[in-house]
Amino acid sequence: MHGPDTRSAVLALLADGCTTAAVSRELGVARSTIRSWRDDPLAVSRAACWRCGDGDVPGEAYAALLGFYLGDGYLARVRGLPVLRVSCDPTYPLVVEDVRELVRRVRPSGHTYLTHPLGTVVVHSGWKHWVCLFPQHGPGRKHERHLDFHDWQRQIVECWPEALLRGLFHSDGSRVNNWATRKVAGEQKRYEYPRWQFVNHSEQIRDICADALDLVGVPYRRSSWKTISVSTRSGVARLDDLIGPKS
Repeated sequence: MHGPDTRSAVLALLADGCTTAAVSRELGVARSTIRSWRDDPLAVSRAACWRCGDGDVPGEAYAALLGFYLGDGYLARVRGLPVLRVSCDPTYPLVVEDVRELVRRVRPSGHTYLTHPLGTVVVHSGWKHWVCLFPQHGPGRKHERHLDFHDWQRQIVECWPEALLRGLFHSDGSRVNNWATRKVAGEQKRYEYPRWQFVNHSEQIRDICADALDLVGVPYRRSSWKTISVSTRSGVARLDDLIGPKS
């Protein structure tokens, strides 16, 4: 008897183009079982959704996962089953593990699966209730559609803005060293200083990031039409403490 974790892994592999035979060899599941799950994907995990029921809300984990979703995530449909996919940079393995752990905390009975397209690592999780938790999903790119938060999402973000910022900056953000020159005693000197930058083409997502920075008291400026920069020494130190290193 296979559990929902195995079923989710099967569907994730099928969604990535693996054959029934290859999935059977990889996971030790009979081909006939794989075909039955493939043809009825909604049979995967009937686990309760805390949005649909009255379970405990994993607010901090959800806020962080929401940030990753807004940055580099999307919902796909695999034969009717919603699959959450979050793309990660393979040079940041702790970020990949963070996303996997957040998915487990938001959906404790679920399963995550990794695929490795060229130059990236994608965290997958199939669950029919992802559409309940990410109502911003839809066709097309995020910057081309409406992304306003629902009231229940705003309440979670207002309680855990630092978690949302971790997801945003650890997906579409970077900590870089900036430099400037200044003339001192007639001599030109170079100074380097750290800076966090968040880059996203969606005006609404940039506004969401800015609102969260306001909630935690981190000063920022909009250094270009698509970039939010945290450049002051105190602001960078504060954000460092709130979201940790991107690694």
